[in-house]
Amino acid sequence: MRVWVIKDKTRRCIFLSHERWRHINQEHPEISEYFEELKYTLEKPLKISTYENDEKIKYYYKYFKQRNTSSKYLLIIVKYLNGKGFIITAYFVRNIK
Repeated sequence: MRVWVIKDKTRRCIFLSHERWRHINQEHPEISEYFEELKYTLEKPLKISTYENDEKIKYYYKYFKQRNTSSKYLLIIVKYLNGKGFIITAYFVRNIK
């Protein structure tokens, strides 16, 4: 079951499932208050990079300067299969890779 579907900066569809949203909230609870920012990060990322070991995996980054921690970059990891993207996880990091 899907929570939402959105088109990213490159106009490809990305899905967030209920299972993945549960995972994100359990493993990275700080993300729960950034639900809408997930969509914004996919639509207007600061940077999109490819995971070096799998070209089907993309990293989407967005900077959030108002966070009171050194991890200010929201990272969303998306895997593309058959032209559709599926969010694997999301969390904050200190630096862009």
